[in-house]
Amino acid sequence: MKEIVECVPNFSEGVNNEIIKSITSQIERTEGVKLLNVDPNPDYNRTVVTFVGDPEGVEEAAYRATEKAAELIDMTQHHGGHPRMGATDVVPFVPVSGVKMEDCVQIAHRYAQRVGEKLGIPVYLYEEAATRPERRNLATVRRGEYEGLPEKLKDPQWRPDYGPSQFNPKSGATIAGARFFLIAYNVNLSTNDKDIAHEIALRIRESGRPLRDKEGKIVKDEEGKTKRIPGSLKAVKAIGVLLEEQDIAQVSINLVNYNITPPHKAFEEVKKEAKSLGVEVTGSEIVGLTPKEALLQAGRYWLTEKGQSPDLSEKELIEVSIDYLGLSQLAPFIPEEKIIEYMI
Repeated sequence: MKEIVECVPNFSEGVNNEIIKSITSQIERTEGVKLLNVDPNPDYNRTVVTFVGDPEGVEEAAYRATEKAAELIDMTQHHGGHPRMGATDVVPFVPVSGVKMEDCVQIAHRYAQRVGEKLGIPVYLYEEAATRPERRNLATVRRGEYEGLPEKLKDPQWRPDYGPSQFNPKSGATIAGARFFLIAYNVNLSTNDKDIAHEIALRIRESGRPLRDKEGKIVKDEEGKTKRIPGSLKAVKAIGVLLEEQDIAQVSINLVNYNITPPHKAFEEVKKEAKSLGVEVTGSEIVGLTPKEALLQAGRYWLTEKGQSPDLSEKELIEVSIDYLGLSQLAPFIPEEKIIEYMI
């Protein structure tokens, strides 16, 4: 079986196409790698890039892109609607075929060491590559974002896994790791109220929200840790954001294991919570790529709910899921450009 690793780096630039192209060109020029998707978002001021290749090529391409991002992106001037810590914000390595998760963990470590030593950028490891339990969760590592880095780096508990403990004003910090296939899935609302979107996010995400007493103070346990009210969906991370260009609020979701919570289940849960708050779901979008099976599941679910036979061709099921989930509301959803199996 051919060895294939996927890498999905997120860069803190979603507006300047010249900068984005300069970064992705580094990936295209790397032997043994294929660039699959470049998905810039002006509101987030962030670009999600997807590429695949053999382990050595993917590791090299990730470093080259990070080096170029460090050269061209100045975090002191960066503003956007998505949490971020650095110019190259997060770099996950994902096993696709012929490689194990342990292989991707080793790639993440080698990449992080190289970035830390050669580029002088603090690097944290997360998910399967995390060096301690409290660093597994991306949101925990990124808490405080770029603006909180100077103080974070002074805390011995947040010493980087690789690179200096000194603040790098221009590049910030990078988070690298190894994980299973993640679907970046966002649900659009019939409102521009970001607070409503965030309230829905708090209700559905696995981590939920902090437990508060009658006076509104956060409740702690005996060890001083915050007690939480869990959300309704497992393997889900979510926040509420405002898309200024479209003037709509959006529940921005990471489905960290679509076998546990697939897109259609998240879509239905957001619809339920939105209705309780007096708004409607108008559509959704997949940022980057998705496995084919996630859309086939959605098509089968919707047809079954309508009392129709799900025994359709692959193409027909995908067309059903695109319509049902409203995946073309913000931009045309082209299966040949968004489904990873069709791209490799």
